[in-house]
Amino acid sequence: MKYISTRGQAPELTFEEAMLTGLARDGGLYLPAEIPVMPQDQIAGLAGLTYEEIAFKVMWPFVEGSFAEDEFREIIEHAYAGFDHAARAPLKQLNENHFLLELFHGPTLAFKDFAMQLIGQLFQVALKRRGDRVTIVGATSGDTGSAAIEAFRGLDAVDVFILFPDGRVSEVQRRQMTTPADSNVHALAVAGDFDDCQSALKDMFNDFDFRDSVKLAGVNSINFARVLAQIVYYFSAAVSLGAPHRKVSFTVPTGNFGDIFAGYLAKRMGLPIDRLVVATNQNDILHRCLTGEGYFKGDTIPSISPSMDIQVSSNFERALFYAYGEDAGAVSQLMEELKNGGFKVSQGAMESLRENFDSGRVSEDETLQTIQSTLAHSAELVCPHTAVGIKVAEDHRAENVPMITLATAHPAKFPAAVEKASDVHPPLPSRMSDLYERPERVTRIANNLGAIEKFIKGQIAE
Repeated sequence: MKYISTRGQAPELTFEEAMLTGLARDGGLYLPAEIPVMPQDQIAGLAGLTYEEIAFKVMWPFVEGSFAEDEFREIIEHAYAGFDHAARAPLKQLNENHFLLELFHGPTLAFKDFAMQLIGQLFQVALKRRGDRVTIVGATSGDTGSAAIEAFRGLDAVDVFILFPDGRVSEVQRRQMTTPADSNVHALAVAGDFDDCQSALKDMFNDFDFRDSVKLAGVNSINFARVLAQIVYYFSAAVSLGAPHRKVSFTVPTGNFGDIFAGYLAKRMGLPIDRLVVATNQNDILHRCLTGEGYFKGDTIPSISPSMDIQVSSNFERALFYAYGEDAGAVSQLMEELKNGGFKVSQGAMESLRENFDSGRVSEDETLQTIQSTLAHSAELVCPHTAVGIKVAEDHRAENVPMITLATAHPAKFPAAVEKASDVHPPLPSRMSDLYERPERVTRIANNLGAIEKFIKGQIAE
């Protein structure tokens, strides 16, 4: 399998090369040159398999040629060994035809663990084989950072630097990033919002002198390996509800568009997904775009669902690539227009997007009300991001098609919002009960590319 850039000017790479590269050198995002299709009988054959077995069957066509079969199976086994639920991604029924896919049973209590634990193992195997060392820099609105630090902490061949918006993540999210004592991981609190962090990350990848000098690699969802790992739970959930013999729909609380784009790829692979529903909070650039208002940046407004406080959704570029008929030139033009504030989507591309995606927006009050009502009616305590998904799912649910809402984080990651809504303080799991007592290691840094690059180089030199 070869991988191509959404902007068409970077060389084709193998899976391993694309994974270690992250962002293409032309500024684009890597995608498989062809999307493998899984026959319906093979999808049906996934029923009853373990999550790890499903993961191998779904992902193998994407990685074949970069890893041996036995090697990849072992990587998968190691990746999910630390999850505290045997099903890894269990389904719970909320009400008639509405199900919750729990994605928070990993080490850092968020869906990012599914991809990051896998990437940690993939990097370790690939770098050991190459005898190489890399510097991983990531930008996070809360969950990616802690998942990356947990996956890479203590590894010999990797230095990790995570940029997060100072004061704009929950305390649990911050402490998960700042309390690991391993010397190869660093949490950088940037004076800005998530979009500033993400912009700095992309600028580092486009600063080729810096990129090459530190052997920069990325584990944000710009890295296709992240998206690949997330495709798996769409298959496991759909099959458990009767796919491929019946259609299912998914609602996804969405910030950077990577999680729902994984669902789109699952659909392209042959999974009978009826609708993919984008659920946004008040930072609703995706909802505005999908309802015909164009893709125009606004101010990022802090919310009680901070992981979704994003105005530039990086992975939407991948969706646009397919919506514009894989026209890399058109995508490049749109990304140039985005630098000046945004762009209108062509009629043909909008029709393509609407064939696959619906969307909804949820206010802060509606989020709190949904936390409260979900606890009252279904005895499920959910985080604010999941609540956004549940509210939008209820607005889009069809009578004869099961709706699966992705529960993206454990409620204990956002205790203040959850307690405000429900009068219940969600406790951390026992293995994390001392989180508030652990000493923090954090570097506060200006929203300045030069300052960030200087700090990273200085730490590596030590």
